[in-house]
Amino acid sequence: MNTATGTLSLQDKLNILADAAKYDVACTSSGSSRRGKKGHLGNAVSAGICHSFSSDGRCISLLKILLSNECIFNCRYCINRSDNDRPRATFTPEEICTLVVEFYRRNYIEGLFLSSGVVKSPAHTMELMYQTIYLLRTRYRFNGYIHAKAIPGAPEELIFRTGCLVDRMSVNIELPTKEALHRLAPHKNPENLVRPMRQIQQGIAGQRLALGKDTRMERSRNNRYLEHSIFQENPYRVLSEKQPTTALFTKSSLSVGPEGMPDAAASGLFATSPPPVSPEGMPDTAASGFSVQTPRPARRIPDFLLDGSSSFVPAGQSTQMIIGASGETDLELLSVTQRLYQQYDLKRVFFSAYVPLNEDAALPALHTAPPLLREHRLYQADWLLRYYGFHADELLSKDRPNFNILIDPKCDWALRHLEQFPVEIQTASYASLLRVPGIGVKSARRIMQARRHGSLSFTDLKKMRVVLKRAQYFITCGGKMLYHIPIEEDFITRRLTGEQAAGNWEISHPQTYRQLSLFDDFHIDGDVTVEDSAKTISGQL
Repeated sequence: MNTATGTLSLQDKLNILADAAKYDVACTSSGSSRRGKKGHLGNAVSAGICHSFSSDGRCISLLKILLSNECIFNCRYCINRSDNDRPRATFTPEEICTLVVEFYRRNYIEGLFLSSGVVKSPAHTMELMYQTIYLLRTRYRFNGYIHAKAIPGAPEELIFRTGCLVDRMSVNIELPTKEALHRLAPHKNPENLVRPMRQIQQGIAGQRLALGKDTRMERSRNNRYLEHSIFQENPYRVLSEKQPTTALFTKSSLSVGPEGMPDAAASGLFATSPPPVSPEGMPDTAASGFSVQTPRPARRIPDFLLDGSSSFVPAGQSTQMIIGASGETDLELLSVTQRLYQQYDLKRVFFSAYVPLNEDAALPALHTAPPLLREHRLYQADWLLRYYGFHADELLSKDRPNFNILIDPKCDWALRHLEQFPVEIQTASYASLLRVPGIGVKSARRIMQARRHGSLSFTDLKKMRVVLKRAQYFITCGGKMLYHIPIEEDFITRRLTGEQAAGNWEISHPQTYRQLSLFDDFHIDGDVTVEDSAKTISGQL
């Protein structure tokens, strides 16, 4: 059912477009901090905002809406596909600004997550998103957190201008292989998906270079400690994984347009043709069609970024992959994930368990349960890639391309490599400790520090928050195990499966949550009138 946008009230649009945005999971805590300014509204705090939950239990930290749920594409997995008969609505930039400002003043929200279907064309959609964010930052002086989606196929100029105003940007690749994309989203071009990723990466790296910083993503304290430890053991491994850096920007000022933004025509900042694409595929898997682009010629970076008062996508970029809509293995998904981190400097790769919404022969049946437990395992594996020094081809192999869904990936890896266990707590390196199930980053550090002052017992490990119910099968203290346990894959698998059964059931059978609405009338006696609801939006209450 297509609805004429002009006949809808602002609340009607909000109901439609907030509900349509709940399937995009690529937003978490902000990841950037910005202090409040005199004369401006709001600030951004790296801890993020948590106010409501989506229908499947995920926390929503921002006002999460689509600019429009109209779309020219017909992706089979998408609820907003062009063939679906659904109520359609489109916000104007002014309407979104009104919602953000009024909701912020009432302490409903502290930031904005803005995505959109493709209205008319990618360029038209990106222009509307840019106008919205530009109005928020300038006319309404909103200084809070903003996460915006870059629309694949949009002009580079619009993506760059938007990146200068937001905290985080993301481009959803949705499906990890070219074949899956061709089958389920035939109108989408893989090269158009990775091109804005590369542009955002180059913008972030260029600004760092212009400010005298390293081009790589600023590493967490945990990663720096891990890299130092691995370097002590094998310096060639770390050095071989470093990516060469290229100066992408020059410290020259730009011509400024009438709106105070860089003038692309006058400065020559943006190329009119897409950058050349190398013949090599991004992932190692032969099935993938996401290509790596070659570095662009040197570009200029605006002075307003060089003075430190503004920055280009300071919270980094992210992406999302749908899990369960097509037949990829866990190995394929993790291989693509690893390459995205290595080659595009992504902050996060999000996984979204596919919720069957459309009846289609190429998709799972409507009654199929979302693979929530598999999604959970992939998030755990993603953590191992980012913080524990694992690689995709270590965790999985062509012979065993999928995780044992009943146990966590770290335990699954350990059971496949029992020849490396048990590990002696008194002498093991930091990198070896991190690979023991039940020992995390903090507990591994505590072990490294505590054993300098004496021998450690299992009681000491328990006090250090080591999860002995998993670690007991893989460690020794002073040459002795906690119990006489056979180091056999089948035996340990049965024990671990039983221990994790309750948690697995809870993940696979989540409670049914009602998505929190800004207009819920809980604990209110009497009916809420249409007039009262309208006043809530316009700011008269």
